[in-house]
Amino acid sequence: MVQTVRGPVADPGATLMHEHIFGLSPEILWNWPDLPEGWDLEERAREAAGKLNELKAAGVDTIVDLTVVGLGRYVPAVQRVAERTELNIVVATGLYTYDALPPYFGNRGPGTLFGGPDRLAEFFVRDITDGIGRTGVRAGMLKCATGRQGITPGVERVMRAVAEAHRATGVPITTHSESATRNGLDQQKLLAAEGVDLGRVVIGHAGDSTDLAYLEELIANGSYLGMDRFGIEFTSFEDRVATVAALCERGHAGRMVLSHDSYCFNDRFDPDVVRRRHPNYHLLHISRDVLPALRGRGVTEEQIHQMLVDNPRRVLGGAS
Repeated sequence: MVQTVRGPVADPGATLMHEHIFGLSPEILWNWPDLPEGWDLEERAREAAGKLNELKAAGVDTIVDLTVVGLGRYVPAVQRVAERTELNIVVATGLYTYDALPPYFGNRGPGTLFGGPDRLAEFFVRDITDGIGRTGVRAGMLKCATGRQGITPGVERVMRAVAEAHRATGVPITTHSESATRNGLDQQKLLAAEGVDLGRVVIGHAGDSTDLAYLEELIANGSYLGMDRFGIEFTSFEDRVATVAALCERGHAGRMVLSHDSYCFNDRFDPDVVRRRHPNYHLLHISRDVLPALRGRGVTEEQIHQMLVDNPRRVLGGAS
């Protein structure tokens, strides 16, 4: 069974594996509530549900919302969205940082100023087994991140805690990686050393790369590739499509998942600037544009089904 906001489902169907409902800055919202991009829960929930309903009508059944601590995760708001849509939402646990930990964790744990136990894994396991906060919503994915700085001491603590939570619960892991520095390989090395089955890991943002040798090395090590930033044009649409098509031609459709890494609402970026720079950065880009382009390059319906249905089902449902 796959855990969703409304409870477990047997089959997630067609799934986008790396999206976000809300990206929020709580301290900004608390202290400057009258900003023009401000936050009204009911209004934003209606807007988000409208976008998810359009996505459902386009043939997608489930999204994985990878908003974790550090990105403004607020599951009660996601619950309000789930009440207004038939599309399934899987939420995640973990912590998003490229370097130092938030002070709550940075001042606790081995080697810190005040010492004591490292509670990261405890918090992650609680989100999975008991539910997040007081919502009762159980996380169905773990997430960690490395930036251009690589695996800093803070990031290492998160990754080891994610691995511990994975071993305790069996919940799969997805990452934020920097393809420019090929650090998906570093992620795999650390996670494997912590006893993680790399067949339960999605190396996120692998689709930023056009280096087929790097991508095939990640696959050879056992992980799935997150081809998950369609619409973000610092890697062009043409290059992203060509890379997926080339990997399909080489027989790797069974090791890729697709997504946009988009938000229904995100207060950390100016929406007008985002629309101008990345006009295809929205939830319908894969359905409307990417899949026809892949078909035009010879990707078969069976391969598309693998990437959108079979592979997410295996990742989320517990198969290596």
